[in-house]
Amino acid sequence: MKVDFTLSGEPGDGDLAAAAELRRYDGIWLPEITHDPFPLLAVAASRTETIELGTAIAVAFARNPMSMALVANDLQMYSGDRFLLGVGSQIKPRITKRFSMPWSAPADRMREYVLAMREIHSWATGELLNFVGEFYTHTLMTPFFNPGLSPYGNPPIIWLVSDPE
Repeated sequence: MKVDFTLSGEPGDGDLAAAAELRRYDGIWLPEITHDPFPLLAVAASRTETIELGTAIAVAFARNPMSMALVANDLQMYSGDRFLLGVGSQIKPRITKRFSMPWSAPADRMREYVLAMREIHSWATGELLNFVGEFYTHTLMTPFFNPGLSPYGNPPIIWLVSDPE
C-alpha cells in the first residue's frame, strides 16, 4: 500500500515535502486551489530525492496543451522521473468566470487535450508536430523551441472530467 501526503501550496511546503520523504511517504500531491502547483513542485523536487510529486489536479482548461506539456516535461526532468501530472477539467463556472477560458464538451475536450499533450511529448522523435483536433491544433515545433527527449521519458498523465455535460 502506498501512503501519500497532500501539500497546501503555502510557504514552507518545500520543507514539508522533505519531511514527508524522511517519514517515508510514497508521494506528495498538490491541488490547484489557491496556488499554482508547479512552482512549489519544482521547489519540492529540489529538496527531495525519492518521493513522487504530483498535481491533484492542475486545471487543464486554464492552460493550453502546449503550456501544460512543457511544464510537465520540465518537472519530470527536475524531479528525475518522479513527477505525475494529474489534470482535470474543473467545472464550467470556474473555467469561464475564474479563468475566462472557453467551455464546451468537457469529456471530449479533455480526451483531446491529453492526446494533444502526448503528441507534443513526442517532440524528440524528430517527426513534425502535427496534431489537429476539434478543439486544439498544434502543428509547429521548431528546433529552437524543442526541449528534446527527457532522459526520464514523458511524465505519466492522470486525468479526470469533473463536470460532463
